[in-house]
Amino acid sequence: IWLFRQMNAVVASVPLRESWPWVPSLNVELSFQLDGLALLFGFLVAGIGFFILIYAGTYLKGHPRLGRFYSFLLLFMAAMLGVVWADHLIVLFVFWELTSISSYLLIGFNHEKAASRDGALQALLVTGLGGLAMLAGVILMGLVSGTWDLHAMAAQSNILVAHPTYLAMLILILLGAFTKSAQFPFHFWLPNAMEAPTPVSAYLHSATMVKAGVYLLARMSPILGGTILWQNLLMGFGGVTMVLGAYMALHQTDLKKLLAYSTISALGIMVLLIGVHTDFALGAAMTFILAHACYKGALFMVAGGVDHSTGTRQVTQLGGLFTKMPVTALAAMLAALSMAGVPPLFGFIAKESFYETMQSISLGTPLFTIVAVVSSIFLVVVAGWVAFAPFFGSLKPTPKQPHEGSLGMWLGPMVLALFPIYWGFMPEAWPQTLISVAAGAARGEVLTFPLKLWHGFNVTLGLSAVTLLVGLILFLGRNPLGVLLKKFQAIHRFGPESWYQWGLLGLKKLATGQTRLWQSGYLRYYLIFVILTVLFLGGGTLLSRFDFQYPQLQRDAYPYEYLLTSLILVAALMATLSKSKLGAMAGLGVVGFGVALAFILYGAPDLAMTQILVETLVVILLVLGFHHMPGYEIHSKKGALFRDVSIAVAVGVFMTLLVLAATQVHFSQTVSEYYARESLPLAHGRNVVNVILVDFRALDTLGEIVVLSLAGLGVYAMLKLKPKKEL
Repeated sequence: IWLFRQMNAVVASVPLRESWPWVPSLNVELSFQLDGLALLFGFLVAGIGFFILIYAGTYLKGHPRLGRFYSFLLLFMAAMLGVVWADHLIVLFVFWELTSISSYLLIGFNHEKAASRDGALQALLVTGLGGLAMLAGVILMGLVSGTWDLHAMAAQSNILVAHPTYLAMLILILLGAFTKSAQFPFHFWLPNAMEAPTPVSAYLHSATMVKAGVYLLARMSPILGGTILWQNLLMGFGGVTMVLGAYMALHQTDLKKLLAYSTISALGIMVLLIGVHTDFALGAAMTFILAHACYKGALFMVAGGVDHSTGTRQVTQLGGLFTKMPVTALAAMLAALSMAGVPPLFGFIAKESFYETMQSISLGTPLFTIVAVVSSIFLVVVAGWVAFAPFFGSLKPTPKQPHEGSLGMWLGPMVLALFPIYWGFMPEAWPQTLISVAAGAARGEVLTFPLKLWHGFNVTLGLSAVTLLVGLILFLGRNPLGVLLKKFQAIHRFGPESWYQWGLLGLKKLATGQTRLWQSGYLRYYLIFVILTVLFLGGGTLLSRFDFQYPQLQRDAYPYEYLLTSLILVAALMATLSKSKLGAMAGLGVVGFGVALAFILYGAPDLAMTQILVETLVVILLVLGFHHMPGYEIHSKKGALFRDVSIAVAVGVFMTLLVLAATQVHFSQTVSEYYARESLPLAHGRNVVNVILVDFRALDTLGEIVVLSLAGLGVYAMLKLKPKKEL
């Protein structure tokens, strides 16, 4: 209702824009606009979503997680509206990712089924990886253009197209769009997502989510479009997807799989039309988008109704349901006729526009026209299989007794199937206006796209007649056709879906090997990895940035300093070479006490006191503990010993270089002078020691408090908490 109220302003070329600050430091604003393109997709998201919500309430009636399902569905609806209304690239990307997350939740709604979990994960991985590529393209576009607003960026299209990074921007954006809209070679995730409940399939995978990529291409058309590269990539991938989807649909017997592959083909047609990038082609694309959303949404809901009523979706097990489900059958037939392009339905007008665009392509016109006709013939066969085969012929036994669904089950399909009839007879009214403003927004200028049911006897009408005639013949001979197609099913094992499975398997093996390498369970290897990382990063930085010089000593060392240094070195060497645990512990104790003496000599009595206490306690505990353990046994091989010695020497050299580098850095003032001067103005305290502890070194003090608290709790536990006596 709100969209209808804004339609007059949008038609008058006065887009509605709203903006609120979000992350001002990054120039990110919550900016939204409602132009013709956003209006068309907004109608699809909100309008079809309205009927899906009614349908879902009946389809999942009594389901224990119905409330959760509605929350996921409404989350997706909000995210999709955010995508089509966003006027800021970063905001568009955020909502884009929200559609992937919410669709993951919806596809995997029946999470107790492995197929649902796998389908949800596959959709998330494919669209998520495409989304990451799209993010890189979005950042490039923002950096090159100097703005993140889409309407402002369209005015700088020449700068973006002429920039050296145009190819990178285009490929990254196309990866995001192609993965979301299931273009070859990323098409395989869409049929596997049919494990979702039928309301999800009818909404996400026919009318909304899969069209997000198409919307992105249309939105980027006035910004990145119009180049030879744009045309070749979109027309090439769109054309392949169109043919491949239609062909693979003929191999299916599941109603939802039939519709899924035919949706892939339709998405290829949309991408192909946007790639042509003429006024008429963009108008034809918007027409096809509107027609497809109506008939495919209706057919998906019909498939769900048949499954709900009979307990099966297999076309080979269905027949004669017209007498049992007349209203559903009528909705299915009307939607299928629009899908097949039968006049006077709106689908016929969309197909005529498509054919006319293919004939207008200057390069390779016969080839594109032939491919378009062949694909459309296959779609006619699919329409017959979906909407006519289950309802006519002899009644076949089904797992459930077939019956007509309640009002909520057939209201949505019937309304969506009736729209194409009304629009087919009166295309110059509401559809032409909506499609014209949408195509104008995708073109970046005001244009009017004429919609007529009858264009006279011409080549386009002849192609439509051939399509329907050949499609009808193939449908009537569907049994021999099915036998023929089975001979080519082995080829599918080497398609993109197998690449995904191989890639996923390789990723799991890589993760397993990496885990075994890094998480070996041996402390010595963990220490080696940490030390080598520090040596590589820190040592490389030191060697590349510092010119080491031997420090100029202010005085000669005293004899007792030489003696203390020698004592520490000899004790360290003793700890390393000792074959006795007690001897090694004693050597380490001497090293610790020697360091404490060094602290005393150089004016750090507090550190010395701490060091002495810690060393005394550690040596006593270790001696008491190791006294009861067996003696040393040499398990390391010579290679391991050589490795350990090399690492130890490298660490010693690194620490020496680090000390030399530190002594060469001269500060303008000492730390003590800084503390004394800034204690009062910054921390408002005259006691410098207290200020240092609670302000300048607050985290250090906090850590000490935590350690002391834990130690106190441990002591209290040992003294007071006694185990309960066993009865």
